[in-house]
Amino acid sequence: MRAPGVYRAESDTEVLIAEMHRGAYATGRRVLDLGTGTGAVALAAARAGASSVTAVDLSARSVAAARLNAGLAGLAVDVRRGDLFAPVAGERFDLVVSNPPYVPARTQRLPRHARARCWDGGTDGRAVLDRICSGAADVLSDDGQILLVHSALCGTRTTVDALGDAGFAPTVLTRVRIPFGPVLRARAAMLEERGMIAAGERVEELVVVAGIRGEKASRADDLRTRELRGSDR
Repeated sequence: MRAPGVYRAESDTEVLIAEMHRGAYATGRRVLDLGTGTGAVALAAARAGASSVTAVDLSARSVAAARLNAGLAGLAVDVRRGDLFAPVAGERFDLVVSNPPYVPARTQRLPRHARARCWDGGTDGRAVLDRICSGAADVLSDDGQILLVHSALCGTRTTVDALGDAGFAPTVLTRVRIPFGPVLRARAAMLEERGMIAAGERVEELVVVAGIRGEKASRADDLRTRELRGSDR
């Protein structure tokens, strides 16, 4: 169920859920879903056997939708309203998952009450993404992990480096190319002017980036550059 103004689960949500299932990341773990929207990723984590699932969104409509969908599905998901990590301050999780707003916008100011809040990520698409990369370690257990999905338009390498700087061993798990959706099509001219896409380019690459903390991180660190082959974005 999705009320007006709540982000509809799209290809990026599907890609994130598929990777979460493929790696059994949620099974038996305490999961935090940031920017839950309809709750699709949180519900998928609960179905995958997470020991607990907490979902957070700034939008009151999204919180209501996620609670409704969890109730209809008969799944235990603790849905809270607030700004990213604020509603879970002092708590610890084993896995953070997020499909944050990441579409490059005309201004750095993020909309508060418009539909665009679901996808606008500032001029470079990283206004929310960078906050997640820098703050995730504060809510994760010592060997916790993070899974992020976003467009390569806002910088795959930048995300890998940001997670590395925050103490994670990052790696790119998945790359999927899809046609532009309505939002990117409407902003194609702007993206061309900024040099973020080539003239006439109308296909984007979605990436899922993972970060691991603790001892596992030291063993996985050599993947940091190896997994970036194929795209400099």
